[in-house]
Amino acid sequence: MTVDVRAVTESEFPDWLRALRTGFLRPPVVPDEDVADRLPHVDLARTLGAFDRDRAVATFRSFRQVVSTVGGGSLTADAITQVTVSPTHRRQGLLSRMMGADLAVAKERGDALATLIAAEYPIYGRFGFGPASWTTEWSVDLRRAGLDPRRSGRPGDGGRVDLADGDEIRKIGPDLHRRLAGVRAGVTDRTERGWAQGTGLGFQVDPWTEPYYAVYRSESGEPEGFVSYRSDDKWDDGKQPVNTATVRDLIAATPAAERALWLYLCSLDWVTTVRSGYRAPDDPLPELLPDPRAARAVSHADMLWVRVLDVPRLLEGRTYPVADALVLDVRDADGLAGGRFRLDASPEGATCVRTDASADLVLGVAELGTLAFGDHSAVRLARLGRVEEAVPGAAARAELLFRTALRPFSPDIF
Repeated sequence: MTVDVRAVTESEFPDWLRALRTGFLRPPVVPDEDVADRLPHVDLARTLGAFDRDRAVATFRSFRQVVSTVGGGSLTADAITQVTVSPTHRRQGLLSRMMGADLAVAKERGDALATLIAAEYPIYGRFGFGPASWTTEWSVDLRRAGLDPRRSGRPGDGGRVDLADGDEIRKIGPDLHRRLAGVRAGVTDRTERGWAQGTGLGFQVDPWTEPYYAVYRSESGEPEGFVSYRSDDKWDDGKQPVNTATVRDLIAATPAAERALWLYLCSLDWVTTVRSGYRAPDDPLPELLPDPRAARAVSHADMLWVRVLDVPRLLEGRTYPVADALVLDVRDADGLAGGRFRLDASPEGATCVRTDASADLVLGVAELGTLAFGDHSAVRLARLGRVEEAVPGAAARAELLFRTALRPFSPDIF
């Protein structure tokens, strides 16, 4: 029988959740409270399912998202999430059908780009997505870090670190998150429901353990960052504590807050290891330690993936450190964003228009997405054969235009 791909109705939503849980290898039982908690926050028109004899066998959902760009701007994105295909229906083109339908509507709606977090790297390049940000996680061995064992954890800049609770984080967190988006590209907005769930309110898929919260305040008393973390409870055979503190969330709007919160975490009694959670690859943590080798990178992977839908809006929506003009021949097999575009950019602003002029660079739409957020090297992409220099030296010029001093950071998985 033909598998039908369509928007999910309210009555079909519990079965859609069952298919979602099946795809993510969770028990295929949907509690009523899970349905009641999710349904008010889901746009059913953007919730797609593949149905075989009225049974959901694939899931796909999108929602409106705001993502920060280089220079503190922002763009509206079509955020894609909860993509699964049941094991009985793999390799039947169901993801392609759902993705094609969603991206066509997003293009018509006027979204500048689509975003997602890829569970598996090889899947999404064929749909024009490319990784725009990367993430690193460190494990810090405090016994070899070289820190003064008499350290108090108090900042030395006149600020202070105070313990807090979830109520306070829900009050101060959204503004700090927005301030972070003003200085880092790749930050996706966090909804009110996201803040609630991240601090233990509402239905939780996994059992909830209340974390510790700490807030950094500047000398004037203004909150500039917070961290939430958990600790295990382990002792060695010599009756010595060997606990690990694991960061769940660390949002710092200023470098002072970032430094203070890391040093606070590295001063906790009974803690011998700090796990950083997912951080930007250029996070200062290792170099804050007298011995940076004590911070061992335990994970380094792609994070936010971007699919360009509107080239001019994407390229005009960020700032540029130097003045130059480039003609980009953007190749898009799906016909959503391809064409030849002239980018005229300078620190004062940028324009991007279609043109018939000869190209300087030829690149795929996925490569353009990786370059636009400042994390990737046009020169490296050219060496990899993923960008073609139609004019010698064009990749080096693009390097100067697109690269940023701070690498993109995407602290939220959606």
